[in-house]
Amino acid sequence: MRFAVLVFPGSNCDIDCYKAVEETIGQPVDYVWHTATDLSPYDCILVPGGFSYGDYLRCGAISRFAPVMNEVAKAAEEGKYILGICNGFQILTEAGLLPGALRRNDSMKFRCHDSVLKVNNNTTPFTRDYAEGQEIVIPIAHGEGNYYCDEETLQKLRDNRQIVFTYQNNPNGSVEDIAGICNERGNVIGMMPHPERAVSSLLGSDDGKAMFTSILQAWRDTHGAANVR
Repeated sequence: MRFAVLVFPGSNCDIDCYKAVEETIGQPVDYVWHTATDLSPYDCILVPGGFSYGDYLRCGAISRFAPVMNEVAKAAEEGKYILGICNGFQILTEAGLLPGALRRNDSMKFRCHDSVLKVNNNTTPFTRDYAEGQEIVIPIAHGEGNYYCDEETLQKLRDNRQIVFTYQNNPNGSVEDIAGICNERGNVIGMMPHPERAVSSLLGSDDGKAMFTSILQAWRDTHGAANVR
């Protein structure tokens, strides 16, 4: 299985994502610059956190026009796995690959600390190694993590089980305590907390490891033993 870690001007969690893949599941992983026009070699695309293009205009609003995002949309349509973390989540909403938007935290302050999440849906390719209702500790680091959508969209998220993670103690004012959502198909997920920063107990939590092992096992189950590396 091959992973791509996208790199935009201002990305700062790309190395964390790269190392998380290396250290948790040992799969091939490459950095891919935002000007790339071919993601066909990759099975999973990670859109990392940071401050792409300095968060000018709006978080993710410029990145969504980068050439690589056309390829991300194609990959999503093909059923490949797309994981957007923090600024990556914001980019995926700006690109229309996930519904809703991320606004300023209700406190108007940057929040950076561990956060307890509840796993609301463990049937996605990203969460299968978690238990339904499991509480996990994943750090957050954001100023615009306040997830918002209208009531009609929120009801669709509920009905389709697209609310994947919720905060136990909402740090930013997100509607319905939402910390992460997926698309209807379940192959695109966005979340504000950083699982790539929680892959070792030395970092305070290794609860993020199961996200990466989930992705690998889901891919193996889909592609069969002949393609397992």
